Amino acid sequence: MFENMTLFSETQKFRQYWLIVILLTPSAITFYGAYQQLVLGIPFGNNPSSDNMVALFAVVFGFLFPALIFSMNLKTEVRYDGLYLRFFPFHLSFKRLEFDDIASYRIITYNALRDYGGWGIRYGKKGKAYNVSGNSGIMLEFKNGKNLMIGSHDPHGFLDAMNKATRTA
Repeated sequence: MFENMTLFSETQKFRQYWLIVILLTPSAITFYGAYQQLVLGIPFGNNPSSDNMVALFAVVFGFLFPALIFSMNLKTEVRYDGLYLRFFPFHLSFKRLEFDDIASYRIITYNALRDYGGWGIRYGKKGKAYNVSGNSGIMLEFKNGKNLMIGSHDPHGFLDAMNKATRTA
């Protein structure tokens, strides 16, 4: 009856200012070079590429790469029948984690760089992590001994939903 009812839903995206600057700086340089070489007819750089290569770089590094990064998102849902995760574009559909496979879970504070080597789908000394930003999340400890940390901007809401769902599982 309640299987598909969503108790908690969160979507996180990469929107940190430092990341935007890191991504848009090469895009701006690529567009400037393309404009200079393709529109103004002035070769860009000391060893300029062909016009076709400059156009290709403008498309790939000016549009496609930033679009990929800005389309990435981590969607977490707690439902009565399991915990659902999707890290788009790497997961096109949700991955379902069974409550019966989880031994315990708790709120944690973490350091993405120190504990997992950064953001995204990561593997670190504390296990696997899905994180986008921030420093709080839920640590899942599975019956098989593996750990999974899921970053969250609302770890208390996440935890409350997990408690409610697992009481009925």
